[in-house]
Amino acid sequence: MKIVTLSFRMSQELRKRLEQTARTLKRRKNWIIIQALEEYLQKKQRAAVQVNARRQSLLAGGKPNADGEFWVKQMDSSGWK
Repeated sequence: MKIVTLSFRMSQELRKRLEQTARTLKRRKNWIIIQALEEYLQKKQRAAVQVNARRQSLLAGGKPNADGEFWVKQMDSSGWK
């Protein structure tokens, strides 16, 4: 895996909290940022999978409701119903 360098801005307060946490954990700031970003992205991915599963369940159930009608409008489900 190729490693890349990124640059971003953060508030002074957040920087201070990051530095304090790094000292407390005896870890590098880079490690903390990567761990936090990995966790955040995993949560977002799981949430997206859950939304998609709910959408498919509502459409497959064939029961009309507000959620189902919304999702029917969002995509063509004729190929798998």
